[in-house]
Amino acid sequence: MATTQTFEAPDGVRLAWHEVGEGRPVLLLHGLFSNAATNWIRFGHAAAIAERGFRVIMPDLRAHGDSGKPHEAAAYPPDVLAHDGLALIAHLGLTHYDLGGYSLGARTSVRMAIMGAAPRRLIVSGMGLRGLLHTTGRSEHFRHVLTGMGTHPRGSPEWLAEAFLKTTKGDPQALLPLLGSFVDSSEAELRGLTMPTLVLAGAEDRDNGSAEDLAHLLPDARFVEVPGNHMSAVTKPELGRAIADFLAEA
Repeated sequence: MATTQTFEAPDGVRLAWHEVGEGRPVLLLHGLFSNAATNWIRFGHAAAIAERGFRVIMPDLRAHGDSGKPHEAAAYPPDVLAHDGLALIAHLGLTHYDLGGYSLGARTSVRMAIMGAAPRRLIVSGMGLRGLLHTTGRSEHFRHVLTGMGTHPRGSPEWLAEAFLKTTKGDPQALLPLLGSFVDSSEAELRGLTMPTLVLAGAEDRDNGSAEDLAHLLPDARFVEVPGNHMSAVTKPELGRAIADFLAEA
């Protein structure tokens, strides 16, 4: 059973994180419109990783889950999610840890590493090279989702994203300003990430560009493919097992 705690970000927003297991800490960040329970707990990934001897720490990102959901644009400066992640590391006093995420969580993990986080190992899942170099395209897609809710053609990508948002009880008025906080990374910054990295993606997932291209660019990365597309890969047990196997190697 996961425990839930909160802390106050430097700007006063109350942020939540969930934990399961004991051992070496690993921070896992969820994707946009999701939360820790949906991405990591519901489908057994956190349990599979904890069983290998890890303390799995899963924050709810700002504007998601049990964390604060301010509506003011001022609460979402550039790289705010990465700053929140670094604040959680400092709050917990972590010095030897691993770090990773899925989709937006993967991009946030990369931004944290670029900004000074020093995990032993990095997990970048549900994210390709284009999604790190050029954040605007996906941001505009989700802006369209949020501003057109109730109007999207049934079965369209926008309709599916809206349906998912409803299952997680997301707050569009908080998520909209969050979209403006995303920051592009450069190829030079990515080449500077020298820690062993797992690049993990669904076989049918091209939502954020090529994960294989990202793995080729990073200095010490391997690419692992699991079944599914961007929405379904995170529900597959293969994803949690691949992360657990990677973390347990050292």
